[in-house]
Amino acid sequence: MNKFKVLTLFLLLFTVLALSAPEAFSEEGRYPRRIVSLGPINTENIYLLGAQDRLVANTSYCIHPPAAREKVKIGSVMHFNIEQILSLQPDLILATGLTSPQQVAQLSASGVRVVHFHQPSSFASICDQFLELGKMLGLEAKAREIIAEAQAEVSAIQERVKGLPPRKVFLQVGANPLFSSAEDSFTNDFIVLAGGINIAAGKREGRYNYEMVTAQNPDVIIVAIMGSEGGMGGREKEEWMRFTPISAVQNDQVFVVDPDLICSPSPMTFVKGLEKIARLIQPPEE
Repeated sequence: MNKFKVLTLFLLLFTVLALSAPEAFSEEGRYPRRIVSLGPINTENIYLLGAQDRLVANTSYCIHPPAAREKVKIGSVMHFNIEQILSLQPDLILATGLTSPQQVAQLSASGVRVVHFHQPSSFASICDQFLELGKMLGLEAKAREIIAEAQAEVSAIQERVKGLPPRKVFLQVGANPLFSSAEDSFTNDFIVLAGGINIAAGKREGRYNYEMVTAQNPDVIIVAIMGSEGGMGGREKEEWMRFTPISAVQNDQVFVVDPDLICSPSPMTFVKGLEKIARLIQPPEE
C-alpha cells in the first residue's frame, strides 16, 4: 500500500471518528474545560449558558446565582492571586473591564488563554459578548436562543412605555464622588429603554455633584451603588432627601435598587433590571 493510500485511509478514519462522536470531540478537543472568571458578568454568563461545571474559580464579588458563592475564590475583581489562579491549571481565564492590562499581560505570559471582555457599552454589546462566550464554549445555539428571548422581553417593555411622557432620570452608580450613568454605558440603556431621559447624557464623564443634579431637576432618582446591601444605598437616599428643590425628592421618587442587578448584567439579568427600572420610571397603571 503506497503512502497516498495510507494517508487517505487515516484521514477517512479520523473523519468517521469525529462525526460519530461530535460531542466528545468538540467538548474535549476544542473547548475549554477549566475556566477562571475574574468578574460577576462573566460568572453569570457561564451559569446562564449552563456551563458552571467548567468554572473552577471566580472572585469574591461573584455571588449570583447563589451557587457561584461556592466556587473557589481567587480574590476580588481588581486584586486577585495570580499564583493561585495558575495553580488551578485553567485553560481559559475571563478578564473584565476592571482587569488591568498589566494583570492581563501577567496571566497571558503563563501561556494560558486570556479573553478580556471590556465593560459593555449597551444592551447590544452585552448580547454580543454573551454570544462570543457561547461560541468560545461550544454553546452558540444556546446563546442565540437566550439572546432572542432577552431581546423579545426588552421589546415588550419598550412597547409598554411607548407614547408615555418621558421622565428625567438620574441613575447614581457611584458615591464619594458622585457618579452617574454615562451615555456610553449599558446603564444608559436602562433609562432610555424604560421611557426615561438620562440627565447625564452628553456629559464627557460620569462624575457629578448634588448641585448639578439639583440644577437639572430630575423627576426620578435611582441609587444603584455597591454597598447598598450594607446600608449605603439607604444613607445616600437620606442625603438626597435634603435637596428639597428637586422634583424627585418632592414627589418621593428616590429609589434604591440592587446594584448587582443593575451593574453586572447578563442578557437575562439586564431584562430583570430593565423591568425594575421601567416600573420606577413609568409605573404601570393600577
